[in-house]
Amino acid sequence: MSTKAFTLVSAVERELLMGDKERVNIECVECCGKNLYVGTNDGSIHHFLLEEQTLPAGTATFTATKQLHRHLGFKKPVNELRAASALHRLLVLCDCSITLVNMRSLEPVPSGARIKGAVALALNENPVSGDPFCVEVCIISVKRRTIQVFMVYEDRVQIVREVSTPEQPLAVAVDGHFLCLALTTQYIILNYNTGVAQDLFPYCSEEKRPIVKRIGRQEFLLAGPGGLGMFATVAGISQRAPVHWSENVIGAAICFPYVLALDDEFITVHSMLDQQQKQTLPFREGHILQDFEGRVIVATSKGVYILVPLPLEKQIQDLLSSRRVEEALVLAKGARRNIPKEKFQVMYRRVLQQAGFIHFAQLQFLEAKELFRSGQLDVRELISLYPFLLPTSSSFTRSHPPLHEYADLNQLTQGDQEKVAKCKRFLMSYLNEVRSTEVANGYKEEVDTALLKLYAEADHDSLLDLLVTENACLLTDSAAWLEKHKKYFALGLLYHYNDQDAAAVQLWVNIVNGDLHDATRADLYEYVVDFLTYSSDQALVWKYADWALQRSEELGVQVFTKRPVEEQQNSFNPDDILTCLKRYPSALVRYLEHLVMDRKLQREEYHTHLAVLYLDEVLQQRSGASGKGADVTETQAKLRRLLQESDSYRVHFLMGEGSSEVRSYRVHFLMEKVQGAGLPMERAILHGKLEEHEEALHTLVRELRDFPAAEDYCLWRSEGRDPAYRQRLFHTLLALYLGPSPSAPELAMAAVDLLNRHAAEFDAAQVLQLLPGTWSVQLLCPFLTGAVRDSVHSRRTAQVALGLAKSENLIYQHDRMKLKGSSIRLSDKKLCQKCHSPFCEPAFVRCPNGGLVHTHCAAGRRSDPGSPSPGART
Repeated sequence: MSTKAFTLVSAVERELLMGDKERVNIECVECCGKNLYVGTNDGSIHHFLLEEQTLPAGTATFTATKQLHRHLGFKKPVNELRAASALHRLLVLCDCSITLVNMRSLEPVPSGARIKGAVALALNENPVSGDPFCVEVCIISVKRRTIQVFMVYEDRVQIVREVSTPEQPLAVAVDGHFLCLALTTQYIILNYNTGVAQDLFPYCSEEKRPIVKRIGRQEFLLAGPGGLGMFATVAGISQRAPVHWSENVIGAAICFPYVLALDDEFITVHSMLDQQQKQTLPFREGHILQDFEGRVIVATSKGVYILVPLPLEKQIQDLLSSRRVEEALVLAKGARRNIPKEKFQVMYRRVLQQAGFIHFAQLQFLEAKELFRSGQLDVRELISLYPFLLPTSSSFTRSHPPLHEYADLNQLTQGDQEKVAKCKRFLMSYLNEVRSTEVANGYKEEVDTALLKLYAEADHDSLLDLLVTENACLLTDSAAWLEKHKKYFALGLLYHYNDQDAAAVQLWVNIVNGDLHDATRADLYEYVVDFLTYSSDQALVWKYADWALQRSEELGVQVFTKRPVEEQQNSFNPDDILTCLKRYPSALVRYLEHLVMDRKLQREEYHTHLAVLYLDEVLQQRSGASGKGADVTETQAKLRRLLQESDSYRVHFLMGEGSSEVRSYRVHFLMEKVQGAGLPMERAILHGKLEEHEEALHTLVRELRDFPAAEDYCLWRSEGRDPAYRQRLFHTLLALYLGPSPSAPELAMAAVDLLNRHAAEFDAAQVLQLLPGTWSVQLLCPFLTGAVRDSVHSRRTAQVALGLAKSENLIYQHDRMKLKGSSIRLSDKKLCQKCHSPFCEPAFVRCPNGGLVHTHCAAGRRSDPGSPSPGART
């Protein structure tokens, strides 16, 4: 597809150049700033001043004013013109001689300096001398296979190098020390400083005209075989793909990012970025195509024309208007070197955004997303396409000029609901990705509000995730939208996020009660209970506690039981909660269990109250038809465990000692209820708490005949007590087994089992006195074996202890004898180690460390616990 990159305008008409002289033809041109120089075949130079004017339509026109005409005095044509603006000189190649003339007067320099024997010349635009007051010129000499390098000054020339070539050179371009030469059969790169040559590729000079053009630092453009424009660096490699032009190209020029080629009929424009042909301009009889500092001039033998490039921004916009997105992006990226950095960044971001909207309109969402993110699109530009998604409070206005041509999504999709749905899914995905990035900085309210509206409208699962995490949804817009789409649970979450917990809970309660319909959560009641559990608003909790308990006592009580421990200790008084729970028996029991068993509160009221409630429930269940059911067993197990494990009610409730009249009443009331209800196990436990072990064991053995329970009772009540206490309990049980009873044989077997299993808990001597004489040794073999083993173990343990004591005493005696066996010299010069006074009498005490002290000092040292010890033994 074509692109309008250049406009061809006339610069110098035939009449202005040669008047009525028919035989005068243009041979060469040179342009330096506004100065245009034309060399003709009659040996003349024409100087014109170009004035550029921009028309309202954006096109440019040129007006040429003739300044001077000078004939060089030769009858030969002027072959080449080159301007050296730094020297104010014009280099003129005519009749194999290069003459230096003044750029203004066109007069030769007074010194008459010239270069003779030149066939072609090229200026070194990357000079190596570093002298600002000279230019480096490379010429093809009339000598065969010779290249010469000159330094040209204001009024003199100086040859610096002469280089031989493998073949006759036909064209040359120079960059630094490197010459790019078109020889008779091939192109080469030659370093004239080192003499190293690099072959590029072959061509036939007889079939086509060679082209050698420097296009940048150390890079050249060459006319290659097969109608290719080849790029080559001084290293002999190509960093760009070739461009395809015609076989009979006679000239080439560069105007980045384009390569222009001239043949017999056309000027073709090719992109250096993607190597595609972008434009074709009809142009007949052309024979000159050159570029001068960004200005491209083309000439016939009779007139001069200028190819005016359209601004790159306009070219890019034309490509975007034609939906040629990739070409527009390539051109925009390539424009970096032609546009100031800041301006380029602004332009390039806008192009990326426009390209993104083109892909978006074509439902190519992956490409659109990448372009939006690369172009740092103001996300509100995209949201504004969707009706009603921007908050009503937003003051956003679209970019001007606009990034796209669509009023809204309906126009873009032409009402196709399937396309609308796809676009909305894309926006959901895009907003979700960018909401936590820099793209959303400053626009989080618009992003999150739009995302909430999309989720609500599409019934998307992510709606709840959005509301339970950090978000910037605007309450007014979001609440109205959620209510419109009947998302009441989500609306409650929105209220909660905005610290309006009362409104949130009321909304959820209405859903649970059926006043509002929202099936988002089937477990909404449990959710509300959990919400109240962790709410720090006491008024809110008390307001809805009754509602929660009325629907389910077991779940409702969790509002109090699962509350964080710190808050239970500091905010909610258990007595207030118990008062609230009086109307809810199951919840009351569960809360008391929480206080007693979970929080381990040791208050007599709570333990006593729980025991009474357990007992009432047991009695109620026993009086019903299902009195032997599993529930009764579970409740009885709880009651027994409480009576066994709790010590808080023991003193204040059951013993009755030092208790108030109310507590005494509770004791007798509880005991009467237990005794009258036929609960012997519970009665036994209570007797045990009162240290009435004979009554407890009598109940277990004579009433329940539960011998394992009797043994467990002895272990339970003696846990943590001294061995003598445990022994008394087991002897009491044994005496009960051996006492007179109608079931003497059964009790006798229980006694044998008791002795054999717990032999260590009995005093064997006392047991043997109690046992009937009719019992055999074989029957009590395990007991007797254990008793004998314990007796032997005790005796041997005592013998070991006695032996150790004797050994220690022997060590002391040995130390004492050692001390007595050594002599000690005492004189009046010896000083007491404690008081540092001399000894006045022969009596003294020697310490293990060898020190001597007075006898009274040693006595004082022993009586003073704060004094340092002289040793382990004295």
